[in-house]
Amino acid sequence: MPDNTFDGRTMVMSGGSRGIGLAIATAFAVRGGNVVLLAKTDQPHPRLPGTIHTAVTEITSGGGNAVGVVGDVRDEADVERAVATAVREFGGVDVCVNNASVLDLSPTDVLPMHKFDLMQQVNVRGTFTLTRACLPYLRKSPTAQILTLSPPLNMSPQWLGPHPAYTLAKYGMTLLAMGFAAEFADIPVASTCLWPETAIATAAVRNLLGGDEAAAHSRDPEIMADAAAIVLADPGEYAGRCVLDADVLAAAGTTDLSRYGGQPPIAYDIFVDPR
Repeated sequence: MPDNTFDGRTMVMSGGSRGIGLAIATAFAVRGGNVVLLAKTDQPHPRLPGTIHTAVTEITSGGGNAVGVVGDVRDEADVERAVATAVREFGGVDVCVNNASVLDLSPTDVLPMHKFDLMQQVNVRGTFTLTRACLPYLRKSPTAQILTLSPPLNMSPQWLGPHPAYTLAKYGMTLLAMGFAAEFADIPVASTCLWPETAIATAAVRNLLGGDEAAAHSRDPEIMADAAAIVLADPGEYAGRCVLDADVLAAAGTTDLSRYGGQPPIAYDIFVDPR
């Protein structure tokens, strides 16, 4: 993909201080796009590498354009401030990426209510709030897109049963994204869900889903970044769809995924049935 694929286009992303979000933001920026990140991580966290400031430095040191806004996607004023920053710095918004998400796989009788509320507020409310704030500018863009990092709706008891609260929060993001696809089809604003086929070697995997051993059987975040770049380069092809990263890459002609790492057996991600 040429380096100027996203010249003149501006992305607003929730989260993005690290992991998949940062990889997608970097991929967009190195291909000529402008990035505004809205994230809470102002100071280093002992268990989480990177802050919004180091993320912006990483993107700009690679030649990309990026601005960080310290804020909370649950706070409407913070979200509006991030969108206003994109308009002031870069002239508008072409891409809204709903990346921020809270993960807690606790079963119903163990999950504290404050964690239930947090997942719904960040995952679902945050997706709605950021998309809503970006919408007036997406309406003006000739290449308007919403990209939401949430899974296809898999109604198997295998996924519904173990962690209903988290499933509700992630499926809520997907339902919103598919609702946006239908609601804004005539504008048009393309809305797509992107999800990893396998676990991704991020801090969440290391801290919450099995440590270094789990990370060793996970692919690198760059696979999601490369898939996102393909989706964002072709809004019409992926509008209204929930797709897996490996399927997007395969459709583009990349079937050898070994360069993305992961020792066999590769661990499939939550909500993805082995294939």
